Amino acid sequence: MLSTLYSHNNWTNLTLIMTIKKFENRVLIGDCVEQMNKLPEESIDLIFADPPYNLQLNGDLSRPDQTKVNGVNESWDKFESISEYDNYTKLWMTAAKRILKPNGAIWVIGSYHNIFRLGYIMQDLDFWLLNDIMWRKVNPMPNFRGRRFTNAHETLIWASKTKSSKYTFNYEAMKSLNGDLQMRSDWLIPICTGDERLKDKEGKKVHPTQKPENLLSRVIMSSSNLGDIVLDPFFGTGTTGAVAKKLGRSFIGIEQNAKYVIEAEKRINSVKEIASKELIQTPRKTLEPRIPFGHLLEQGLINAGELLQDSRHRWTAKIRADGSLIAKDKKGSIHSVGAYLQGLQACNGWTFWHIKRSGKLVSIDNLRHAARAANQA
Repeated sequence: MLSTLYSHNNWTNLTLIMTIKKFENRVLIGDCVEQMNKLPEESIDLIFADPPYNLQLNGDLSRPDQTKVNGVNESWDKFESISEYDNYTKLWMTAAKRILKPNGAIWVIGSYHNIFRLGYIMQDLDFWLLNDIMWRKVNPMPNFRGRRFTNAHETLIWASKTKSSKYTFNYEAMKSLNGDLQMRSDWLIPICTGDERLKDKEGKKVHPTQKPENLLSRVIMSSSNLGDIVLDPFFGTGTTGAVAKKLGRSFIGIEQNAKYVIEAEKRINSVKEIASKELIQTPRKTLEPRIPFGHLLEQGLINAGELLQDSRHRWTAKIRADGSLIAKDKKGSIHSVGAYLQGLQACNGWTFWHIKRSGKLVSIDNLRHAARAANQA
């Protein structure tokens, strides 16, 4: 019975892989709900969705010199009412949730016109909200009428498929990108301009809301892995596909405007994937070989009786021969002793404790990296 079940599961997985392969690295032309419904259930790792904003604008916008602002005036961004927009959102989000893998995640982006509706509906559909990210635009369009604040940001919502999903978050990669500091939820990134902005033969924007590649790089790099499939149901001119290809991911785009599809395919065909996988991003520490603290003793990187201290010289502990620490009346691991001294429930001993080397304090985490490198040599 178990053998039969195992074979059946393997066959099901193989069939799924073969089916989804037909769609990888392609742009599907048509309505996003219809196209998503053609994809296998639980086949997508990550979704980035830049849906219509349903901009509620009154009349044309003009600059002080009376030239017209080339904003969003396409039919795909027009809805008769908020309820019509909500119904449309429920349809595409339901289709998106069906195709997400159990540990998959979704990003949606919007402005004040629609982002609150999107978040409300996501929660109604039992997506589990992880972060809201504020994309602060370095060079936003001014408010020409002078009757409101300059709209200088858009909001992204990042959510896992369910509360129990074991979603991907490449913490170390984001920390490295941010100068070895934790990445915050406000991202200062310029809007799409210059050579990156696609224009037609007359010099006009091909797409009114083309997103910058740097924005998509953070989204894809932070929440997906090499080889993952990233789907964009509102593909436009293909920023998601271009960045996914560059970063060693597969993509599936869905777009109903043939003009956008042509431009997207030309753009993506010109993108070169980063040749070496090692150059794409920092691997998650959880994927690295585990190094116990006692292993540093065995390799001679530390010695029993040596003193550890925190970076601010507040607490000390001595290393014992079995790889544990002793401080005051507390004995235990580097983590438990660090937590005890600070009066906390938990502590990352690797980053908390330091040891003197050549007259300078060195994090024991650096010694762990050295031990890991020696093992892999």
